[in-house]
Amino acid sequence: MSASFTSLTLPADVKQNVIEMKRALRAQIGDVGGLFRQVCQKIETEIAAAREEERRNGSAWPVLLQEEIAAGKVTPAQIARIKRRGCLVVKQTFRRDAALAMDASMLRYLDENHFDEVYRGPGDNFFGSLEASRPEIYPIYWSKAQMEARQSDEIAAVQSFLNRLWTFKHAEGEWFNPDVNIIYPDRIRRRLPGTTSKGLGAHTDSGALERWLLPAYQQVFGKIFNNRFAEYDPWDAAHRPDVNEYDVDNTTKCSAFRTFQGWTALSDMALGQGLLHVVPVPEAMAYILLRPLLDDVPEDELCGVAPGRVLPVSERWHPHLIAGLSSIPALEAGDSVWWHCDVIHSVAPVENQQGWGNVMYIPAAPACAKNRAYAQRVREALETGTSPADFPRENYEQSWKDRFLISDLNARGRRALGIDPL
Repeated sequence: MSASFTSLTLPADVKQNVIEMKRALRAQIGDVGGLFRQVCQKIETEIAAAREEERRNGSAWPVLLQEEIAAGKVTPAQIARIKRRGCLVVKQTFRRDAALAMDASMLRYLDENHFDEVYRGPGDNFFGSLEASRPEIYPIYWSKAQMEARQSDEIAAVQSFLNRLWTFKHAEGEWFNPDVNIIYPDRIRRRLPGTTSKGLGAHTDSGALERWLLPAYQQVFGKIFNNRFAEYDPWDAAHRPDVNEYDVDNTTKCSAFRTFQGWTALSDMALGQGLLHVVPVPEAMAYILLRPLLDDVPEDELCGVAPGRVLPVSERWHPHLIAGLSSIPALEAGDSVWWHCDVIHSVAPVENQQGWGNVMYIPAAPACAKNRAYAQRVREALETGTSPADFPRENYEQSWKDRFLISDLNARGRRALGIDPL
């Protein structure tokens, strides 16, 4: 049984909670240094293997065709590689011409509603002290292009496949339904040709302080916190849907359980043009969790973690992980990329970008009690054109022309938002 820690209530409580948590974890683990060395050895082995895959294949990312997934033609060896790397590129999720048409539709939507004139700048400071370029992230959620992609057969087939990589059944039933996903609306990125961007520093989402302090996360990571790392399975969904992130005013959070984060390319993207990178080792979360327990970290520190921010990964505290960042391969419009919810990711900097860098963010969020509750809030936001509950209240689209409406939902979309039975 994992130690039980006090829940974080106010920012003033953070330091004392962290001190108490670290003392309890050190006592529970015993030989923290020995465990950390075991984790480092695993990560170094996997990163070396990923680098060899890059040398041979150009990328460590597994790659599948959407039609292979839809037809059930993925081999056990391919599945094993995806689970080993925690990430996947799905080629031709949409036809290239269809994706380019989505991009053009979205641009018309922005232009017709004069977004450049009304945009007020970033609505939160979710990325904290990370190096980041924010203006290219547009807080737009309800364009027809976004919503039609979210409720499409093509995305649904990929989401179901990805969800089934997880252990989702338990003695009393299922942690989630792998074949039904809620719609989790997120923003878009539009990066112009010629852009010089700092990118985005390495991090993970889905909770920062929460990963140490929440009882549900103590269960999720129980094998790590009890010095049984060899038994830890990052693909076991047990207790994952029970995690709730702390509510910090006017910042981004995630109220859904996402098996995979993901985005779909709306433009072609060449290597070296500010692409997404990941550390292709799902078990690397153990490194992040154990690192603050070592003697060189101040007792009231969690290696840069702060309330209401992403969980940062830095050269100072996590050099093994920074060394493992691996780029996606070159993409065409219509390809999609997906990564396990624990996987560390970043966006590389770019100078004078060649071509567009446009994406829409669509994750896999399977039906469970937690996600059904959030789907109700999504439906309410769609009805009014307001920003979804997990994002700052910017509400640009309330009166916009040609916005996607409830009446535009297809049968899959109606199920995804709980209008029709799941």
